[in-house]
Amino acid sequence: MLNHLKETDYGTPKRESEREVTLEIDGTEVTVPAGTSLMRAAVDAGIQVPKLCATDSLEPFGSCRLCLVEIEGRRGFPASCTTPAEAGMKVRTQTPKLQDLRKGVMELYISDHPLDCLTCSANGNCELQDMAGVTGLRNVRYGFDGANHIKSEKDESNPYFTYDPSKCIVCNRCVRACEETQGTFALTISGRGFESRVSPGQDQPFMESECVSCGACVEACPTATLQEKSVIWLGQPEHSVITTCAYCGVGCAFKAEMKGNEVVRMVPWKDGKANDGHSCVKGRFAWGYASHQDRMLKPMIRQKITDPWQEVSWDEAINYAAGEFKRLQEKYGRNAIGGITSSRCTNEETYLVQKLVRAGFGNNNVDTCARVCHSPTGYGLKQTLGESAGTQTFQSVEKSDVIMVIGANPTDGHPVFASRMKKRLRQGAKLIVVDPRRIDIVKSPHIRAAHHLQLRPGTNVAVVTALAHVIVTEGLMADEFVAERCDTASFAEWKAYVERPEQSPEATEAFTGVPAAEMRAAARLFATAGNGAIYYGLGVTEHSQGSTTVMGIANLAMVTGNVGREGVGVNPLRGQNNVQGSCDMGSFPHELPGYRHVSDSTTRGSFEAAWGVQLDPEPGLRIPNMFDAAIGGSFKGLYCEGEDIVQSDPNTQHVAAAMMAMECVVVQDIFLNETAKYAHVFLPGSSFLEKDGTFTNAERRISRVRKVMPPKAGLADWEVTVKLANALGYPMSYKNPEAIMDEIAALTPSFHGVSYKRIDELGSIQWPCNDAAPEGTPTMHIDKFVRGKGRFIVTQYVPTDEKVTRRFPLLLTTGRILSQYNVGAQTRRTDNNMWHGEDRLELHPHDAEERGVKDGDWVGIQSRAGETVLRATVSERMQPGVVYTTFHFPESGANVITTDNSDWATNCPEYKVTAVQVMPVMQPSAWQQEYSRFNRVQNELLNAASAASAPSPSNETVPAK
Repeated sequence: MLNHLKETDYGTPKRESEREVTLEIDGTEVTVPAGTSLMRAAVDAGIQVPKLCATDSLEPFGSCRLCLVEIEGRRGFPASCTTPAEAGMKVRTQTPKLQDLRKGVMELYISDHPLDCLTCSANGNCELQDMAGVTGLRNVRYGFDGANHIKSEKDESNPYFTYDPSKCIVCNRCVRACEETQGTFALTISGRGFESRVSPGQDQPFMESECVSCGACVEACPTATLQEKSVIWLGQPEHSVITTCAYCGVGCAFKAEMKGNEVVRMVPWKDGKANDGHSCVKGRFAWGYASHQDRMLKPMIRQKITDPWQEVSWDEAINYAAGEFKRLQEKYGRNAIGGITSSRCTNEETYLVQKLVRAGFGNNNVDTCARVCHSPTGYGLKQTLGESAGTQTFQSVEKSDVIMVIGANPTDGHPVFASRMKKRLRQGAKLIVVDPRRIDIVKSPHIRAAHHLQLRPGTNVAVVTALAHVIVTEGLMADEFVAERCDTASFAEWKAYVERPEQSPEATEAFTGVPAAEMRAAARLFATAGNGAIYYGLGVTEHSQGSTTVMGIANLAMVTGNVGREGVGVNPLRGQNNVQGSCDMGSFPHELPGYRHVSDSTTRGSFEAAWGVQLDPEPGLRIPNMFDAAIGGSFKGLYCEGEDIVQSDPNTQHVAAAMMAMECVVVQDIFLNETAKYAHVFLPGSSFLEKDGTFTNAERRISRVRKVMPPKAGLADWEVTVKLANALGYPMSYKNPEAIMDEIAALTPSFHGVSYKRIDELGSIQWPCNDAAPEGTPTMHIDKFVRGKGRFIVTQYVPTDEKVTRRFPLLLTTGRILSQYNVGAQTRRTDNNMWHGEDRLELHPHDAEERGVKDGDWVGIQSRAGETVLRATVSERMQPGVVYTTFHFPESGANVITTDNSDWATNCPEYKVTAVQVMPVMQPSAWQQEYSRFNRVQNELLNAASAASAPSPSNETVPAK
C-alpha cells in the first residue's frame, strides 16, 4: 500500500459520544460528536485551521495561539483546539483580524529561529515553515541583536536522533508525547519565560536521561528540533509504504518512508490498529540490520563443517540440498529428516515450510520456536476455553479496571502495549504484578502496583491456585457466569480442589514466598474491582508446569466472569512478531493449519485432496525429540528456516552435539547465525523489508507485510521453499504470496474470510474471520466459549525437579531487555548496543556480599548443565536467592546453563528455573573459550568462501560429523 507521506492531522483526538452537535464553520454546516474540538470539526468540514502546538495524537494544549477563531456572539478569540463544539455555533476561521493576530504570533516565533530553511534537514517537512506560509508572513521586524537561542549547542548523544535547541519553539508537543503516549515522563520544560527549553531529565544529554528512544517526541516535533539522523544524512523521503514491524508480538504498523529502494526512516502509522501511531526503539530505529555488512547474500555449500564454504548458484545449492535429503531418506528412512519453521517469517512462508515437510518429506517432523516459548498457551487455552489464542484486542485494556500481569515484563518485551496499559493505569485502573523481580511497572512515574506478588521461581501454579482459593472460599465468584457459561461437573471438581485448606495462601506462603495477607488482598481486588484482565508471558509458559499455569489463569478468568467482553480476558503476550502465526499455520508436529490434529481423517482428507499426496496420520518429532534422535543416530537432516536453535534453545552443548550428529543441515537466514555455523547448506534469507505477506500478532491480528525493496539475495523466502520442494519432486506453483494466502483461507476454517483485498479494506483482520464473522473477531468467547462450555481443570502444584542444593543454592531466571531482541541477531547489528552491549547477571546485594562480588565483577555461573561467565550487576530488583540474566549475545552462553527440564505437556523448556552457583572468576569458562575457537574457525571458513564455479560436492559423499 503506497501512502502519501503526509496524512491528515485533525489537531485533537477523536471523541466518542452518543450525542451529536451541529454547527456552522465558515458557512459550512458540520455535525460532530459532542466534545469534539472546533479545530477537529473544522477539519471535518474541509477547513484547516493554522496550528503548531496541536496534533491529533495528543490532548489539546492551547499554547501556540495560532489556531484562534471568532465565534458569533462571543468576545475574544478562543483557541479552536481547546474550545469544544456546541450546537448552533457560528465560527469563523478566516478574518482580517485573525490574519493579523496569527501573523504577529508567527513573527515572534521566527524572531528566535534560525533562518536556514534551505539547508535545514526538515526543509519540506516543517510545520513552522508551513505556518509561516499559511499566515502570509513575509518579513520579521525584530533582529537577532538581542538575546536569542540561535547558537544553542546540539545534543548528538542519541545514536538515532539529534536535539537542536536553537530550533525549539517550546510548543510542548515532545513533552506531552513522552507523558501521554509513551508514559515515561523523561522530558520537561526547564527554565522560565525566555529561558524555557525542552530538557531530558535534569538538563542531561538524552543518552544519560530516562528517555527510552521510542521516537514519540521526534514524531511530535513540528520543527527540526528533534530530527532523525537518517533524515539529516539522506534527506527527505519521497514515497512511503505501509508495512508491519518484524520485532515483537505487538505487530506495530509502520510507514517505511523511502528514497527509491532506500529506507530513510520508519514512522509508526497513525491508523495502525495494534499501535495507533506509537512505536518503540526497536521498530522505530533498529531497522538498519537489513542492510548490515554481515548480510549473507550468496547461497553456499560444503561437505563437512570443517570445510571452507563454497559460493554457488541458487540452483546448485537447492539441488544439492534436495539430493542430500533424498539420500538420507533412502538410507535411513522417511523419518530421518525434518524442518523447523520461523516465527520471524510470514504466515505464507511458514505455511509452505510445513507443507514441504508433510507433502515433500512425507512425514510430520515439523516444529517451530513456539515450542520453546508459548506452546503451553496453545495447549492450556485449547483445553479450557477451546481456542489456542488470546481473547482480546490490545485496545481492550483501556476498559480494564484491574490488570494482572503474570510472568511478563511489558515495558521491555512489549513496550507499545505497555504504554497503552500505563495510560489506563494513570486513569485509575489497579495493577497486580506477579513476578520474582521488581520489574519497571511495579513502580514507575505515575504508576504503582497495588500488589506485587514476588513469588519464588517455579511456584506459579501454587500462587494462581491460592488466588482461586480466596475467591472461592470468600464467595467472590461470578456465580451466574459460571452457571450459564461453564461445565458444571468440571467446575464442581475444581471448586472442591481449590477450597481445600492446603491450597490457601497461608499454607502455600512457605514455598511461594508470597505473604498470605498480600495474596488475599490481591485476590479480592481482582475479583471485585470490575473488569479484570490477565496478561502473561514467558514467565508463565517456560516452566515444567507451564501448561498447568495457563489452565490456572483460564480458571481464574472464568470463575470471576472475566471472559467475553472488552476490558477482560486471558491475554498471552507473544514474544516474536509471528509466533501466533507460525502456530496458526500448522507448525506443530501434531497439528495441521488451524490447530486440527493430523489423526483426524476428515481434516487430513481435505489437505490430501488439495495437496495431491497422502499424509502421515501420526504426529512427528518435536524439536527436543529431533535433537535426541540426532544424537541417537536416527535423525540425519534438518531444514531450518529463520531460527537460531543453537543459541535460543536450552542446554546449548546438547543442541550443538545434535547438530554435529546430522549429515545435512540446511539453514535459511539473513545472517550466518550460530546454527548456520553447523550447516552444510546456507540459503540466504530476506528481511521483512524485502517481502510480501502477513504477520499475525498476539491479539490474532493479521496484518500485511509489504515489500519496500527487492530481495537483496535475489529470492524471497517463499520462493526458496518452492524451489526446494520442486527439486525434491513435490511440485509447488504459486504466482505470489497472495496465492498462498488464498490456499490457506480455503483450507483453514478460521481463515476462510481472509484475503489480501479484505485486509487492505479493513487495515487488518483478527481471526476467526469467516462467514460467521466476515470482519473478524476482536473479542472471543462473547456468548459462549469456542468449545461450548468453559472447562475448569484441576491445577495441582508439582514442585520442579530443578531444586536448590548446597552445590547450587541460587535460582536463575531469564528474560529480555528493551533495547535487544531475542537472540540479538537483528538488534546487535544496530546502535541499540549503546544501551545494552552485553548480557549481565543481576543478583541481590545480600547474595553479592556473601560471595564477595561487587558491581561489574566477572562471575562464573554454574549449573548441572554447564558453566559460563558474565559481568555482575548488583540490584535490589532481585530477591535474595534469585539471579537473572538475558540471552541476547551468543558469547554469553546463557543457554549453556539452562537445563533440559521442560513442560509436562508440550516440552516447552524450563528456562525460568535453573539451580546455579555464582562465584567470582578471573577468566572465561571452558565453554566460552571453545566457543571463541569454534567461532574464529567458522569465520575463517566463511572468509575463504570462493565464488568460483568449482564442481559441486557429490551427493554420494556422506558429510562428516
